[in-house]
Amino acid sequence: MTEPPHSLLVQSYAPADMRGGGTVNADGFGVGWYGDTPGAAHSYRQPVPMWTDASFLDLAGAVTSAAFVAAVRSATVGMPVSTGACAPFRDGSRIFSHNGVVRGWPGSLRELAGELDPETLMTLDAPTDSAVLWALVRRRLDAGKDPADAVADVVTRTLAAAPGSRLNLLLLTPGAAGEPVLVATAVDHALSWRSDADGVTVASEPLDGGDWTPVADHHLVVTRDAATVEVTAL
Repeated sequence: MTEPPHSLLVQSYAPADMRGGGTVNADGFGVGWYGDTPGAAHSYRQPVPMWTDASFLDLAGAVTSAAFVAAVRSATVGMPVSTGACAPFRDGSRIFSHNGVVRGWPGSLRELAGELDPETLMTLDAPTDSAVLWALVRRRLDAGKDPADAVADVVTRTLAAAPGSRLNLLLLTPGAAGEPVLVATAVDHALSWRSDADGVTVASEPLDGGDWTPVADHHLVVTRDAATVEVTAL
C-alpha cells in the first residue's frame, strides 16, 4: 500500500489513469482488512489526503493481514468530503469499494434505490452513489446471493439505469468455508491483477513494473483463494 514504486500512497498524489475522474486523489482514503481472528474485520478511513496522515503511514507498516481492501478518493463534484464517504465501506466482515461514478446521480438510481427500505436509506454512510451501490450489494448478499452474482447484478442494473457510468466495484467477503473471496469489476475504468508467491493483488493501477494482467472492460474478476483468478464477461 505504501512501499511499491506506484503504491496507493503515490497514486493519491500522482495517479496515472484517472479516466477523467479528476487529477489527484486528495479527498480521503481508507483501508479495510481481516485480522488474525477468523471473521474479524477492521477499517480505518479519513477524509484527508493519505500523504498527510503521518500516524497512518507509521501504522501501515506494522499491521499484517491476509486480505485487505484499500482506496484513495477523488470526490465527484457535488458529493461530500467526509469520513463516511470514504471507501472502503464495511459491514461486519464484508468490505466494499467503488471507483468511478454513477451518471445522472441521484435521479438515475431512483428506481433501483426503491428496493431499499427507508431505514437503510436513512442510515447510509454518506449521501453518495457509492454508498447506495454498497447498500444494493449488501441487500443481495443478505438474500443469499453468491458474492460474484450479487456484484454483477448491481453493475448490470446500474448500467441499465445510468448508461456511461464508471463502475469498478470491489468486494471482499468470507466464503462458505470462511475463506476470503474477492470480487472486482472493470467497467469503463482501468483494472489489473497479478498472482505471485504473495497471493493475488487486484488494483486500478499496477503498483510496479511486474507481471500485471489488464482486465478487459465489462469483465468480472473473482478469486476464492490465494492463487486462482477467474475472469468472465459481465
